Amino acid sequence: MEHEAQRLPTPRGPLSAAVVDCLRASGPAPGPESVADAAPYGDDLQLALYLCYELHYRGFAGVAPEREWDPEVLRARAALERCFLSALRADAPVHDSVEDAVADLLVEPVDGAGVSHFLRDEGELWHLREYAAQRSLYHLKEADPHAWVLPRLRGRAKAAMAAVEFDEFGGGRADRVHARLFADLMTDLGLDTTYGHYLEEASAEALATVNMMSLFGLHRALRGALVGHFAAVEITSSPGSRRLAEAMRRTGAGPAAEHFYDEHVEADAVHEQVVRHEVIAGLLEDEPQLARDVAFGIDATSLVEDRLADRLLSDWRAGRSSLRSRATSDISHIS
Repeated sequence: MEHEAQRLPTPRGPLSAAVVDCLRASGPAPGPESVADAAPYGDDLQLALYLCYELHYRGFAGVAPEREWDPEVLRARAALERCFLSALRADAPVHDSVEDAVADLLVEPVDGAGVSHFLRDEGELWHLREYAAQRSLYHLKEADPHAWVLPRLRGRAKAAMAAVEFDEFGGGRADRVHARLFADLMTDLGLDTTYGHYLEEASAEALATVNMMSLFGLHRALRGALVGHFAAVEITSSPGSRRLAEAMRRTGAGPAAEHFYDEHVEADAVHEQVVRHEVIAGLLEDEPQLARDVAFGIDATSLVEDRLADRLLSDWRAGRSSLRSRATSDISHIS
């Protein structure tokens, strides 16, 4: 897994162009008035927001570390966040209670038709490689956005969340850190493991899944939503990972590719119980007023994941690449 500083990407519209110019100190950041009419799930806003958030992770080549807390950048980020968060609140399915939201996650449809089902049953190697490229924006920093919630929790919820995160970070072993395991998967698939390498290729829908984690993680007021998001990920991970492991085996992707998902089948089956019975239960025992936020986090996760699944399956079933700059190129090989 390479650690060289990533380059600023090509803008996808006026908002992301203004953010890039601001980070290069060659122009002002976008103002609230320019964000008001932006498409909340579109390429331009999602890339602009991703660039602002990435300053809190590893940053970009040629961008001063001090820009992480630059008031101008933070004002622009706040305007972008308001647009995105308002859309999530308006569009996410609504559950009346945390119990109902969790119960729906626990039920696997008899005739599943999601991305993991497609990849298991009919996906080709190029589908798996595209899926890994899109997901790499998160998996190469897996668990990092969730770590921000730890200082915002107390008691049972904090202890249980820290225990799950400890596993995500390899249980003290660098070779078992999940981001490292995903880089090994990418190597098996012939992909570039450089952090952020596929940012140019990633769809707006993939950016939104990562941006939502950063949004929830960076705001103390959204700690309940972050816990809900984390619960949704852990509860649905084990069965999905089992299907993806089968897809890797069927296509001969390689041992590391199989191992990444096999590891998640076992680990996340345990994590799901801990998150439900300790993290959520502990949080709501301590702060019962956050129940609505936890349910919102679950529902918003379903929304952005469904949008990404629809994008991937629509492209793949039409024989198209899901990667932005690969739509008319040889989609059987990614370099």
